[in-house]
Amino acid sequence: MTLKTFLPEHIYTYVRDHSVRESDLLRRLREETQKTSEPQMQISPDQGKFFSLLMHLIRAVNTIEIGVFTGYSSICVAQALPAHGKIVACDVSDEWTSVARRFWKEAGVEHKIDLRIAPAADTLRQLIKEGKENFFDFVFIDADKENLDIYYELSLRLIRPGGLIAIDNTLRNGEVLNAASTDQRVVATRSLNDKLISDTRVEICMLPIADGVTLVLKQ
Repeated sequence: MTLKTFLPEHIYTYVRDHSVRESDLLRRLREETQKTSEPQMQISPDQGKFFSLLMHLIRAVNTIEIGVFTGYSSICVAQALPAHGKIVACDVSDEWTSVARRFWKEAGVEHKIDLRIAPAADTLRQLIKEGKENFFDFVFIDADKENLDIYYELSLRLIRPGGLIAIDNTLRNGEVLNAASTDQRVVATRSLNDKLISDTRVEICMLPIADGVTLVLKQ
């Protein structure tokens, strides 16, 4: 499995084996995704379990996913939502989301997922126009890093006070520490990290899960 982690492999294996009860469906989705051209875009099993637990803890009902890929994270979240729970799923790829749709159907969660194929910023602005500010319980941001700040600001308007935003890949394989990097994904991620630490609208916690996950709690 292609996986970014800051733990030694034997310790990560122990963590995964002692915290994740991965279903056969999720295992098959993960294995199918590993055969694609972009396997590193999939979240790790322990990350999926973490999000599932978060949904239960905050009693999430309405959520947003920015960047669907093949649907592993959306299944983890959808299965943890109540029967009337919903995910607005934002992506631009019919190819990748066709895999997601197939597994959503098999998992019995497709009725919970409102897939919108369009630039995510456009979808988020449309939700604001629909009167959905301060409405959502949780947003997962895992899309193109160059637009991170736009996604963050729009998400902050959409989640309710006490709601959570989870931002993926906030360590960029450690490259956020490399001040000489000109990779725009690294530059954008480092810029948002620097912004979040002084953003008094939120409380934050950066976790070294997978490639770094930052949790943002709206005040």
